[in-house]
Amino acid sequence: MSQQHLEERLKQSGIALPAAPQPLGAYIPAVQVGTLLFVSGMVPVVNGKPYLTGRLGAERTVEDGQEGARIAGLNALAVAKSELGSLDRLKRAVRLNVIQLAIPEFTEHAKVADSVSDLFGQLFGAENSHTRSVQGAASLPGGYTVILEVIFEITA
Repeated sequence: MSQQHLEERLKQSGIALPAAPQPLGAYIPAVQVGTLLFVSGMVPVVNGKPYLTGRLGAERTVEDGQEGARIAGLNALAVAKSELGSLDRLKRAVRLNVIQLAIPEFTEHAKVADSVSDLFGQLFGAENSHTRSVQGAASLPGGYTVILEVIFEITA
């Protein structure tokens, strides 16, 4: 799959990119180092407001977590567009770190993370897949259900 015209691929898929969320603390949304773009932890925020909080396996279901991870992924893409001027500079997602607020008995972390992996696979193609780390946590800032960190490879 050609990596050109990522923004057009989003439109064709019926995916609307949100505005880039503002940092929720004393950090910047992204840092470019060479041909890598490191995106700060993205949470499921919609229109500047918390969209999904609560623990997986208690107040939240796997499906809720999947929706939150996908929203966080779209927020990461929005930050990338804001930083780079165009999504068409993105070559691929290189690394995902998906941290989930969950009860100790919850074991379906991979299913939750698959929603953002599937989104990026749809946009970048299976041949440009990424590495991934998935963890459960006893607490997360703001009580968010999911926090996503992304490293993108970009064109120079």
